[in-house]
Amino acid sequence: MQPDDKIKTKDAININRRGFKIWWKTNPKLFISSGLTAIAEALTPYVGIYLSARILDELAGGRSPERLTQLALYSLFSAAFLAMVNAGLARWKNCQYAGVHHVENQIYNRKLLAMDFADLDNTYTHDLLSQIKQNRSYNLGGLTKLLNCFERFLKAITVIAGAIALTVPLFIQRVPENAGMLVLFNNPFINAAIIIMMLLVTFIAPIFSNKADSHFAKAADSLKLLNRYFSFYFNNVYERARSVDFRMYRQDILFKNRVMRGLMDENGLLPTFEKFNNGSIGKYKAIAGALSQVFTGLVYIFVCLKAWAGAFGVGAVTQYIGAITALSGGLAALVSVVGELRNNAFFLRTTFELLDMPNEMSHGNLTIEKRIDQKHEITFRNVSFQYPQTDTFALRNISLQFNVGERLAVVGMNGSGKTTFIKLLCRLYDPTEGEILLDGINIKDYDYQEYMSIFSVVFQDFQLLAYKLGQNIAANRGYDHSRADQCLTDSGFEKCLKKLPEGLETFLYKEFDENGVIISGGEAQKIALARALYKEASFIILDEPTASLDPIAEFEIYKSMNDIVGNKTAVFISHRLSSCRFCNDIAVFHESELVQRGNHDTLLSDQNGKYFELWTAQAQYYVENI
Repeated sequence: MQPDDKIKTKDAININRRGFKIWWKTNPKLFISSGLTAIAEALTPYVGIYLSARILDELAGGRSPERLTQLALYSLFSAAFLAMVNAGLARWKNCQYAGVHHVENQIYNRKLLAMDFADLDNTYTHDLLSQIKQNRSYNLGGLTKLLNCFERFLKAITVIAGAIALTVPLFIQRVPENAGMLVLFNNPFINAAIIIMMLLVTFIAPIFSNKADSHFAKAADSLKLLNRYFSFYFNNVYERARSVDFRMYRQDILFKNRVMRGLMDENGLLPTFEKFNNGSIGKYKAIAGALSQVFTGLVYIFVCLKAWAGAFGVGAVTQYIGAITALSGGLAALVSVVGELRNNAFFLRTTFELLDMPNEMSHGNLTIEKRIDQKHEITFRNVSFQYPQTDTFALRNISLQFNVGERLAVVGMNGSGKTTFIKLLCRLYDPTEGEILLDGINIKDYDYQEYMSIFSVVFQDFQLLAYKLGQNIAANRGYDHSRADQCLTDSGFEKCLKKLPEGLETFLYKEFDENGVIISGGEAQKIALARALYKEASFIILDEPTASLDPIAEFEIYKSMNDIVGNKTAVFISHRLSSCRFCNDIAVFHESELVQRGNHDTLLSDQNGKYFELWTAQAQYYVENI
């Protein structure tokens, strides 16, 4: 979403207020610690300013050793005490802020885990998430920006309050009547005019600065693609899976040519920012800087003239210049923070677009009947499916039925709709047309989490985590060691397990343990199979997890799984027909349709069918014992 100037002040306030509520609900100590820290830091300089002014007055006046000693001790002990208070509060605040980016990530992760998989699988969702993280990384805006703005806002308010308390006497103390023309400073209208002039300069400077910063907010959408390329490059330089290719094929050179030279020119980013910096941004920043210096000059002239006229002594000059300069800084900071909050509303709007994405999938509340005989029945009735934002159907008019306890092989060429069939079966998606039934009841009517729990799936792009082997198997911190051992044995990992230094307690990979083991692709596949077995779900589904293996090795794994799953339902997905010929029920998909169904011999006897065509084309890879 590209920021624009159409957001209303009321909307900006409500958007930022919602962001503050999220942080308060997540960790209220963030605000308490940063608030107290801001107040203490804002008031600390005023103690020094006040006591320094008294010391100068004493030096210029009575010069009493006792009084000077007393004031010096006050300054020393107050400075030490305030330093300890500030250090303690800062430590508390830093403890609360430690890992705040991870806390923010948890906010997004909770949403991503709770949203419909169809939305999670949508490119637009990932574009939103990418833009949110880019905005945060480059400090443009978002939830984290609110915490910084809150502390600065409270600090500015405190600075202003303290400065006013020390500055009021400047306008009250009168110039002696014998001061000639300078008695004008006793006129309340003159003082009011001076105050107004100072306030105008104070407020206008940060307004111009905010105006300059708003150009960066407006350009955030233009920067999105560039930032994404930079993030991709820097992440992949050290990512294990791609780092070798980066070195062997000098893909860093490709990046430099594509991004540094080509991408910025293609999208007009360089001319845009050159124009901004040489034009609007440069002009507004220059005006803001000049006005700040004008204000400083006005303060010195006014204070020094009143002191010269005899309204107060040299110590008060120090107090008033310090206080009124701080007042200007506080007002400027306040205006700046308010402007940043307004600009931040643009970025928060993107954040809330993600967090407010509704779940369209209906969730029922029926429980699944627990049957000892496992005689459940799955029925696809005229099911068609179309992925979001596409014009073509991934599946068309699929009707089939199979019972729990059977072995179903789903075969076909790449892109024929096999994986989409599994996603619909597991209810990661809902059909665009038609319905899916479990025991005659639409699966939408079942409790969603309970329905999902009856499936164990090993997808072709499965993922293992850099945790202990046993925790990977159980998908839990605690687990049954003997059961995990048995599942690994059943999946063919037994020999590898005996070689691991700490058995099930061995860490996979090295992200969290330098002694972690790097496992091969084949070993990872066996661990993923063991994980599917450990879950003890009614359905075991293998969605081409062994596609990188040769046909013989894949057949052996599938055959072994067929023996292990017992009376559970096993669904085997493959584009290689040899791997699933042991199944007595084979569904053949082609171009998003179910074109054939039967056992191997029946399907092979139809020489005009798609199964025969695929089998003949792949026969060169088969051997007689398959």
